[in-house]
Amino acid sequence: MSSREMASLRQRWTAYQDLPTLTEHWYWRPGWHAGRRFYTWHLTFQDQPALHHLITDLQQRLALLPGLDPVPLDGLHLTMQGIGFTDEVPDSDIEAMIAEARRQCGGLRPLELSLGPVDPDAEGIGLLIRPWAAVERVRAAVRASIAAVWPVVPEPADGFRPHLTIAYSGAPAPTAPIRARLAELRHLPPVTATISEVSLIALRREDRTYRWSTVATAPLNG
Repeated sequence: MSSREMASLRQRWTAYQDLPTLTEHWYWRPGWHAGRRFYTWHLTFQDQPALHHLITDLQQRLALLPGLDPVPLDGLHLTMQGIGFTDEVPDSDIEAMIAEARRQCGGLRPLELSLGPVDPDAEGIGLLIRPWAAVERVRAAVRASIAAVWPVVPEPADGFRPHLTIAYSGAPAPTAPIRARLAELRHLPPVTATISEVSLIALRREDRTYRWSTVATAPLNG
């Protein structure tokens, strides 16, 4: 594990020890409302049996703890790069970004990712993803595809931390029982997943979970 990833894991776990309560994740961010959709690039995790087995096991062990909303297996995602609300982005811009993303990503190799151990924070419980550098290269390619169409790329380039959320914080519940359970689960070995494309999706919120339709994919086949 790289020094960046290990430092993040340790710092976040240490901070979690001093966290008294969860933060409600499901507040409405600026511009969001029921039924509105948002263009964003994600990595998704369908057809990953080892990962799904690990997450199902973790969610079952966390199921009786208050304040946690498990992520359904078909809702697993790694947020990469937002673009904008679907009612504000012209179709011609999206089409140009897709074409450029396919060109930019076509030379990148599929991602061989390790997922785990558990990595919690105030708004949820995730899995550490590594290597970060490989995911960052894909994100840089996606950002370049946006920059080829727009003069300013939304969202900062810095501060990106690859992670996969398995449960969101649904209420300001106390963290002490969650911490105790997670301490027992941190030893579980990571699993691997191969990701061969990045997906442009139209994301929405629905019944305290994220749902989406896939608009396009950019293969990683370098």
